Amino acid sequence: MKIALLEDDCLLAETVIEWLTEASHDVVHFKTGLDFIRKYPNDSFDLCLFDWMLPDMQGPDVMASIKMRANKLPPIIFFTGRSEEADIIRVIDAGADDYLVKPASKAMLLSRMNAVLSRANLNVSNDIFHEYGNIKFDIKHRSVLVDGDEAKLTDKEFDLALYFVRNEGALLSRMHLMHVVWGGSSDIETRKVDVHVSHLRTKLKLTPENGWKLTSIYQQGYRLERNQ
Repeated sequence: MKIALLEDDCLLAETVIEWLTEASHDVVHFKTGLDFIRKYPNDSFDLCLFDWMLPDMQGPDVMASIKMRANKLPPIIFFTGRSEEADIIRVIDAGADDYLVKPASKAMLLSRMNAVLSRANLNVSNDIFHEYGNIKFDIKHRSVLVDGDEAKLTDKEFDLALYFVRNEGALLSRMHLMHVVWGGSSDIETRKVDVHVSHLRTKLKLTPENGWKLTSIYQQGYRLERNQ
């Protein structure tokens, strides 16, 4: 199996790589979230091991970012020192397959990995269409229909739109959106996020009369909700 290891602690990474190599896995090590995001589209992995706290961003933001760029994700296990129940619930609800608190033994890590891989092989899905109300996303061709008519979106607008609908009702800060959609690029200004949101509001008809409410919350971010 080909495993992606996202871990900034080099000593711990060396140990984990040794464990996985002894178990006949190939391991690719990434030290930062941005490095992984940049290389992910050109590589494929059977499973990912993510730390939470990274030098440039947080593990859940890395997961959210790659989730927008692919129809089917490899299984993801969070292997981290954070042990709060709220953290575990947060990443499992966001799509992680398991959560293992450091320190953990080689046997425990390999056991969790085998269990996750077994479940993944039983749940293969080829669904490339995702519908949210009157908006339909074609993940494979990166196109969007609104009430049956195609909405012409740029790549970043598509990524941003998909993230909004997948997180309907959540308050999303500008900084969070910058990390997820633009991969944590430091040269992206928050004003650029505002411009893209404005474009989406028009192109996707995100207005109350069309069943949606995209709200700008002062100094906090944006929230997309269904207008009941």
